[in-house]
Amino acid sequence: MQEEKVWQAVLGEIEVSLSRGAFMTWFKNTALLKSNDGLIVVGVGNVFIKQHLEKKYGDQIITTLKKQGIKVTQVEYRMLGASHKRPVDQPTQGPADSGAANQTAQLGSSPGFAAKQAGAGNNNLRQGLNDRYTLDNFVVGDGNEVAFAACQAIVQRPGAKYNYNPLYVHGGVGIGKTHLIQAVGNAIKTRNPDAKVLYIATEQFVREFVQALRTRTTAKFANYYRSADVLIVDDVQFIAGKDKMQEEFFHTFNTLHQADKQIIMSSDKPPKDIAMLEDRLKSRFVGGMTIDMQVPDFETRCAIIQTKAESHQTELEPEVVEYLASNGQTNIRELEGALNQLLAWCDVRGLTATVAIAASLLQVSKNRPKHLSAKQIIERTARHFQIPLEDIVGPKRDKDIVVPRQVAMYMLHEELHLSYPKIARELGRKDHTTAMHSVRKIAQESQMDTSLRSAITEIKERLYA
Repeated sequence: MQEEKVWQAVLGEIEVSLSRGAFMTWFKNTALLKSNDGLIVVGVGNVFIKQHLEKKYGDQIITTLKKQGIKVTQVEYRMLGASHKRPVDQPTQGPADSGAANQTAQLGSSPGFAAKQAGAGNNNLRQGLNDRYTLDNFVVGDGNEVAFAACQAIVQRPGAKYNYNPLYVHGGVGIGKTHLIQAVGNAIKTRNPDAKVLYIATEQFVREFVQALRTRTTAKFANYYRSADVLIVDDVQFIAGKDKMQEEFFHTFNTLHQADKQIIMSSDKPPKDIAMLEDRLKSRFVGGMTIDMQVPDFETRCAIIQTKAESHQTELEPEVVEYLASNGQTNIRELEGALNQLLAWCDVRGLTATVAIAASLLQVSKNRPKHLSAKQIIERTARHFQIPLEDIVGPKRDKDIVVPRQVAMYMLHEELHLSYPKIARELGRKDHTTAMHSVRKIAQESQMDTSLRSAITEIKERLYA
């Protein structure tokens, strides 16, 4: 069809201007449905992609269409019907691609992806997948679009070489890591019910291993996890410092990876920043795709609130949504907690949610402790970087002490709004310009350095836990 050729040309030009993750998230499964006398109709997979294309990429799409000689007076985005949706495991291909397409289409019956145990279907409780977590109800924004795109690719071909294996996503508390990695497992199970998909939180993984040691059933434990087609491990940082557990996980990882089975992990920090994690595990964790998931931006927070309100069969006024999104909640759990509190309060009293009600409730439940002191911030920062308190406030200028000291100054400025002279005194400095330089330096570098940004986020979360 002419429309398909035109759209492939448009996608080809757009792809070179975007990151791989952005292109796969927003354009991979789109189609040109109609081009008639200037009216262009683009088919999309869901409402979030529709909104994002309209808002962020609309002008680029129009410009690229015109470069292809297409008359454009109006562009509409419509949801793709079942008859238009192209199965993601059967991409459009020419004769040269038929072998790859057949390999993908036969995913469910291939020996490399079949369940290894007849009783695999009886392990639903142990697998721990929550069917409420799906890719369809995961809200995509600038802070997580690359991770989302990688997960979409994994669903198409789990365990494929050079296809995000292992996938390692990291970021602060409550930003959707668990939702996303469980959604991948659910999507794979939907596409291939016979696949052995195992999801487990690391704390449970450790408990099971300890129990296996006590009962001398480590072989059974190892065989269970090493027979998985997809292994999803949440909060993998908790194996750090546990020597026997790390050795067991190392061998499980190797067994699965060498057999082209998919491994997905989440953590609160990148592998290189996990203290007491063996180097051989660090090197394997970064051998696939490592993605830093960020705190959702304002637009994404609004979309999350709207989506969760709809799940409660409630429609909020835009002003209420924007107030909740801008009132200091930085992660999804905080947003959901604020929304649930508002909806419950209004439901009991038979009221409609308003900005005034939300403001009064959130002011009462504001979780910033009034007793937070400069000393607490400095102590927490020193503890995070594992240096003595007397060093961070002392005269030493070693790099491993100077950076934590600068972070502490930045935190005092951001959290307590102390003056620069006061910050300098709290850290044992005489010149307030040192504090000014430190605050500005950390503010700038945290925009580029993911490990530094993660450290600041973790310190804040510990302070307000």
